[in-house]
Amino acid sequence: MKKMRPLISVILTSSLIAGCTVGPNYHKPVVHPPAAYRDLRENPQNQAQAASYADLPWWQVFEDAQLQELIRTALKQNYDMQLATERINAARAQLGITRSNLFPQVQGDGNFTGGKDQSFQSKSNFLALTADAAFQLDLFGKLRRETEAARAQLLATEEAQHTVTLTLVSDVASAYFTLLQLDLELQITRDTVKTQEDSVKLTSFRLDRGVAIRLDVLQAQQVLDTANAQIPDLERQIGQEEDAISILIGDYPQGVPRGRPLVEEALPPDVPPGLPSSLLERRPDIREAEQLLIAANAEIGVAKAEFFPQILLTGSGGGAFGRSNLFSSMMSSQTSIWSYGVQVSQPIFTGGALRGNLRLAKSQHEQALIAYKRAIQHAFGDVSDALIAYQKFHEVRVRQEQAVTDLEESVRLSVMRYQGGTTAYLEVLDGQRSLFAAELTLAGARGNEYQSLLQLYRALGGGWQQ
Repeated sequence: MKKMRPLISVILTSSLIAGCTVGPNYHKPVVHPPAAYRDLRENPQNQAQAASYADLPWWQVFEDAQLQELIRTALKQNYDMQLATERINAARAQLGITRSNLFPQVQGDGNFTGGKDQSFQSKSNFLALTADAAFQLDLFGKLRRETEAARAQLLATEEAQHTVTLTLVSDVASAYFTLLQLDLELQITRDTVKTQEDSVKLTSFRLDRGVAIRLDVLQAQQVLDTANAQIPDLERQIGQEEDAISILIGDYPQGVPRGRPLVEEALPPDVPPGLPSSLLERRPDIREAEQLLIAANAEIGVAKAEFFPQILLTGSGGGAFGRSNLFSSMMSSQTSIWSYGVQVSQPIFTGGALRGNLRLAKSQHEQALIAYKRAIQHAFGDVSDALIAYQKFHEVRVRQEQAVTDLEESVRLSVMRYQGGTTAYLEVLDGQRSLFAAELTLAGARGNEYQSLLQLYRALGGGWQQ
């Protein structure tokens, strides 16, 4: 083994050589985000505050205990989350495989032979043990660039998991609020049915007493029939929405327990978007795009390194041990073997493959850069759309509440006038129809307001922190 020391010294010395690393080093692209988010309010709030609504973890944003439990279950059981986690495990393993090329590769072999020769009346037993070592000198940084790319791919996969988490939290909350909206619409419809049943009874009673006409009863029955016809469709939508939530939480279709009704769900008094520049660090899809850009940048170095010589150090050492019996005399042997070598390979003519590979790497880098900038642009578009939607849906809900209040009073007065004989039932009928439609519109406006708040939280990059 003493003769192996020169080889070991060469390998250790070469591993310490700070060889040049070809290819460009990564520099973060210069991006100029807007100074403020678009705001359509007449009195826009100061957007220079650093705090953002998305800094809150999802369990503080969604205060409904039942919704929190659904999200926790989804994060544990959803198959998309499980796939994202396994992709991280695969990327981590790939990094280990790529990084292993930076170290010497050693392999041991053993061979035992024995037998008897009838001609010479001899017996022999021999054991050979050898170890082979190979080490590729990374003088031009090819292996380091490959490791850099694999590490960036791992980080991109982790950011992709954060995107899956953000999407899953948002999807569960969105489906839950949709379910609560359908519950509210069903309750409004059932209340309308009950009210119209009373109206039918009232007009029938007045018809029996001779103070109403048959048309009044038929008109009251029309509103009742319209409301009754909507109940099965609402029940269908509720059942399908429950199935969708069940799938999201990783379960088979079943009923979904509710927490607070939609009218009792809390809305934050203030929703600060935060600094636009912080969006670049908070949105996981932007960070994923940047890691893919880092990986593509490293691949340029890998492609450039292919133009330079590849140097491989090899070494082998071991020994053979055995005994042989020839003509009744015993002979023993013990032999040591060792060797070393250097293998150099240099591309001479490849028909343009190396240059094509380099152009391909540069093109993929440009594509990654464009995708990174596009992700940033789309992120600010998402935030702007969500801010506008939340502002305007809030105004719609407030004004629709006033419309429902006015219609309720109008219907109350119309019923009094009809009972007093000063107006026809058509006036009551028109008011009841308008009130029923307005109440359903208000339920939709409430749902839209919560959905827009959820989309704003998602667009700002909140919800993936666990």
